Amino acid sequence: MAHALLKGETGDWEMVIGLEVHAQILTKSKLFSGASAAFGAAPNTQVSPIDAGFPGMLPVINKLCIEKAVRTGLGLNAKVNLYSVFERKNYFYPDLPQGYQISQYQHPIVGEGEIEIDLPDGSTKIIGIERLHVEQDAGKSLHDQHPSKSYVDLNRSGNPLMEIVSRPHMNSAEEAAAYVTKLRAIVRYLDTCDGNMDEGSMRCDVNLSVRRPGAPLGTRCEIKNVNSVRFVQQAIEYEARRQIEVIESGGTIKQETRLFDTKNGTTRAMRSKEDAHDYRYFPDPDLLPLKLEQSFVDNIKSTLPELPDAKKKRFIALGLSPYDASVLTAEKERAAYFEKVANSNDPKLAANWVTTELAGALNKAGKELHDSPVSAEQLGGLLKLIADDTISGKIAKDVFAEMFATGKDAVKIVAEKGLKQVTDAGAIEEIVDEVLAENPDKIAEYKSGKDKLFGFFVGQVLKKSGGKANPAIVNDLLKKKL
Repeated sequence: MAHALLKGETGDWEMVIGLEVHAQILTKSKLFSGASAAFGAAPNTQVSPIDAGFPGMLPVINKLCIEKAVRTGLGLNAKVNLYSVFERKNYFYPDLPQGYQISQYQHPIVGEGEIEIDLPDGSTKIIGIERLHVEQDAGKSLHDQHPSKSYVDLNRSGNPLMEIVSRPHMNSAEEAAAYVTKLRAIVRYLDTCDGNMDEGSMRCDVNLSVRRPGAPLGTRCEIKNVNSVRFVQQAIEYEARRQIEVIESGGTIKQETRLFDTKNGTTRAMRSKEDAHDYRYFPDPDLLPLKLEQSFVDNIKSTLPELPDAKKKRFIALGLSPYDASVLTAEKERAAYFEKVANSNDPKLAANWVTTELAGALNKAGKELHDSPVSAEQLGGLLKLIADDTISGKIAKDVFAEMFATGKDAVKIVAEKGLKQVTDAGAIEEIVDEVLAENPDKIAEYKSGKDKLFGFFVGQVLKKSGGKANPAIVNDLLKKKL
C-alpha cells in the first residue's frame, strides 16, 4: 500500500506514527497488592497500604498478571524473555503516592513481535511491536469536583498494566486506527484485557512526527491518554496538520507531551517531553529479577485460542470475502455468533444476515450483540427455512423483524401467520394465468419488445400470492407463457 501523503503549502509531507498502548490486565486484584482492580467503585475504596505508598510496605507480584502478559506476548508473535527486571521510574505527581512507578525498562518481559492490520481498502500491513512490559498504574487526579481544589482517587493506583509499544511503522490515521482495533481484538480473544477504552482499561499514547518523503525522521510529539479509536484518528489528523503549518511558516517542532481536547478536536501542550535519564530508573530493591521457566511459557502457549488472523483465513476458506471475514472476526463474540449460524447453513448467506440484517436491527435498537433478542440458533433456523424453500428471502426479512420484536422462533411465526411459501407449480400456474388474463394490453407491449415489463408480471403474481409464491417457479412459468 502506498504511503498516505499530506499536501502542505510547500509540497508533500509524510507522517511517521508509533503508538504506546496501555492495556489493563484482566485480573480481580492489583499487580503488587490484593486490593480489587474492578472499575467503577466509590473513590479511594480499593486502596491497600501498598497502593497508597505507606512506608515499609513490600510489593508481591500477582502471578496471574505475569501469565496474562506472557499470553499477550505469544498472541503478538513476540519473543518472551525468560529474564526480566522491575525498575523504579521516579517522578513526582500528586496521584503517584510512592513518588515512583514500578515498571520495566531495560529488561522487559516481552521483546519484538508483530501484528497484521486490516485496512479499509482490503489490503493488510505488518506493524512491528518493539516490546511489551508490565507496570503499575498511577492514581487519578480529578479537577472537576470542586471550583478551587483537585481531588485524588487512588482506586486505580497499582492496577496491573501492559504497555505495548509499536515500531514507528504507521503512516496514516487509518493505519493507527486499524492497529488499535486489531490490538484490542487480540487482547479480547486472549482474555487478557477487556479493551473497554471508555472505562480507561485501554488507553493510547500517540507519537507523531512529519517529514518530507524519504527524509530523516522529524521531531516527534507525544499525545497522551487518547481513549477511543475515533479520537486516535482525530488527534493524528489535527497534530500532523499543526506540525506541517509550524514547519512551513519557519518554526521548529519542540519535543513535548500534548493533550487531545475531545470537545474541539485539537491538541495542546502539556509539558516538555522527558528523556529516560530524567526518570532515574534503577532496579526495584524490593523485587527480585523475574525468572520464568520455558515450561511455564510452553504451557501458556498450549492454551492459546484461535486468534483473529487465523479465524479470518479460515472464514475466507469457507468462501467469505476478505472484507466480511474481517468484519466478523473483529469481535470475538460476533465471530462465535456467526459460526453458530453458519453451522449447518451456507456460510455466505449466514455472513450476509449477521453483518447486514442483524447488525442493522441491533444498531437501530441501540443494542449490543449479547442483548440480541434473536439468538444464533434462532437465526440459523430462519436461514434453514430459506434454504429448503419454506419461505422466500423477501418474506424471511418480515419474519426476522417479527423474531426481533417478539423473540419467537421462525418456524412458529411462519405457521402462525401462514407464510409458508407456495412451491406447488399447479397452484402458482393458476395465479399466473389470472394475472395474464387481467393484463392483455401489457402482454402486447411486452411482445412488441418492452422486456422490462417482465418484472411487472412477476410483481403482480407475487402480490396476488401474498408474497408466498416461490419466485423461481413464477419466473419459469411466466417465461414459458409469455
